[in-house]
Amino acid sequence: MNYVLVGLICYLCGAVPFSYLLPKLKKIDVRKVGSGNVGGTNALRAAGPVIGFTCMVLDALKTFIPVLVFAQLYGYEKNLVGVAAIAAVLGHDFPIFLKFKGGKGVASTCGVFFALCPVCGFVFLGSWLSLTILTKYVSLASISSLFLASIVALFFNRDIAVLFFLLSALSTFRHSDNIERLLKGTERKTDLIGMVKKR
Repeated sequence: MNYVLVGLICYLCGAVPFSYLLPKLKKIDVRKVGSGNVGGTNALRAAGPVIGFTCMVLDALKTFIPVLVFAQLYGYEKNLVGVAAIAAVLGHDFPIFLKFKGGKGVASTCGVFFALCPVCGFVFLGSWLSLTILTKYVSLASISSLFLASIVALFFNRDIAVLFFLLSALSTFRHSDNIERLLKGTERKTDLIGMVKKR
């Protein structure tokens, strides 16, 4: 299948801004509150755990579904799968519907993990939850868990592992401000258990 068409379809799927649309149900514009980031974590903080976690799940599904479909239809040929995965995550990071100002690609990359290496997806989720609860730093948990899952992928398929490392690097770049705040000790903490209890 034409790589350009695959890339376009996956980009448009990834560009659906669930983390912007769902908080709107509470009349909250995530671009104007908190970090201003159109992603699950900001939606979680601004609109609460129900909407926040729903955004995260939908952000993962919008990459999981198209990448899995193309992989199943045309096989796990590395170039096509790579185009599909990268285009879908770029759609989330730079959505045409929001003037190319999107999220940081954590949940969307997780969706790719589950589509191409389910074990890696579960490794990411377990690590992310554990580190977020222990440290309360979502950014640190996200970056660490992305690379941990990518390392695990090496034991299954090296080509897919390279793709995972590339996507993890992209998300890390998108977290540059968070990394700077982590180094300065000014990064915002998120108490997941406390948020759920309050709910």
